[in-house]
Amino acid sequence: MDLNFKQYINGAWVEPTNGETANVFNPSNDEVVGTVANGNEEDAVIALKVAEKAQKVWAKIPARKRAELMYAFVAEIKANREELATVLTKEQGKLFKVAQFEVDVCCSFIEYACEWARRIEGDIIPSDNENEQIWIQKIPRGVVVAITAWNFPLALAGRKIGPALVAGNSIVVKPTTETPMSTLMLGELAKKAGIPDGVLNIITGPGRTMGTALCKHEITKMVSMTGSTPAGQAIFKAASENLAHVQLELGGKAPFIAFEDCDIDATVAGALHSRFDNCGQVCTCNERMYVHEDIYEEFMKKFMAKVKEIKVGDPFDATSDMGAKVNKSELKHMHELVEISLKEGATLAYGGKAPEGAAFEKGNWFMPTILTDVKQNMTIVHEEAFGPILPVIKFSSFDQVIEYANDCEFGLAAMIYTNDMNKIMSCNSQLDFGEIYVNRGHGELHQGFHNGYKKSGTGGEDGKYGFEQYLEKKTFYVRFKG
Repeated sequence: MDLNFKQYINGAWVEPTNGETANVFNPSNDEVVGTVANGNEEDAVIALKVAEKAQKVWAKIPARKRAELMYAFVAEIKANREELATVLTKEQGKLFKVAQFEVDVCCSFIEYACEWARRIEGDIIPSDNENEQIWIQKIPRGVVVAITAWNFPLALAGRKIGPALVAGNSIVVKPTTETPMSTLMLGELAKKAGIPDGVLNIITGPGRTMGTALCKHEITKMVSMTGSTPAGQAIFKAASENLAHVQLELGGKAPFIAFEDCDIDATVAGALHSRFDNCGQVCTCNERMYVHEDIYEEFMKKFMAKVKEIKVGDPFDATSDMGAKVNKSELKHMHELVEISLKEGATLAYGGKAPEGAAFEKGNWFMPTILTDVKQNMTIVHEEAFGPILPVIKFSSFDQVIEYANDCEFGLAAMIYTNDMNKIMSCNSQLDFGEIYVNRGHGELHQGFHNGYKKSGTGGEDGKYGFEQYLEKKTFYVRFKG
């Protein structure tokens, strides 16, 4: 399998203008998996100009026909599921079974978007004037720039490519430098499916140069980005030069609240899944866990027993439960957070290091880590970990835990476990988060709305509200003879 990629522009593989390449590393063993183009601002402008020209033709194709081509695209992705999942595992470090699932999710995101092809609807509104109507039409925005994150590169690509193209836009996708290869593979599959050249372009290069150029260019009419809050703030500033529409899904620090009346076994299972899935590299993960004092001892006994059963290991081994962190920088962050937490008075209940053994001498390995005796003002409660570290805090009252949960600059997701409907309704009105999961772990659905408050983003994705982000409105005041 050749994993040396150029830029995918206008239906062809082209060299970056600067001729530079960058290595992609396997997080499990530090080996070079392949290479990608390390492009720059010139490549960004070339891709945007191609996309602008292609979009004018693409938008004239009936939406249902666009959807048919996208369904063909999905069929190509499904036919290459194992190859895509293999590359994804090698470049990201996630479990192979999780990578297979991610390929499926990429497909289902696109399929869901296709269902909206016959639902792009406008309005006819009565006018205040005689013999006049107001027509509001929904039209494509134009060229969309999609910037994806390294934790779920394929799923996020599908999440943005699907609605952008079905709505009649063209798109330039820039995956991260850590995990670009599986996304680049989509280019060839789109061409096989018959998607016209220039409608989907995939280019690679540094965010500070190529990414900024994509966002600030006058051709760009919308930017959809998933990533860190600092990166999102930089993109927002760059896109403001031309007032492009910006949709950002950024950081999170989701509280997980176990009330005294919860089903403890179900809550333990939800807490486990919501912290350690994908090595804790999920924006809606259980980042800080609050457990009521009345159930704390029983809950923690059961929870710790399950944590200690987690097997960290080779992502291609079907018995492994957790793979490696994505890169050295992220691994260093894990060690720093544990060190800071211990200095601030927390207790290391489990983990805090790489697993023992020769298999873990190379790569970015880190054990599931539990911190207890944590106080609300500690760094670990407020700084996003984005890895398998979980601080646990005991609480005594409803008002206290609501105050703790909302004491955060992020507002993406929260999880609560309780059988008291009054608590559920009170949490609904008082928790300052865009997504609240009740009696289940994290994991949004396509027909929902993935929307963050505060520094967790703006715009939202998924469902009908997410699809509409990719459409502009045009208003006609139509006067006629009565």
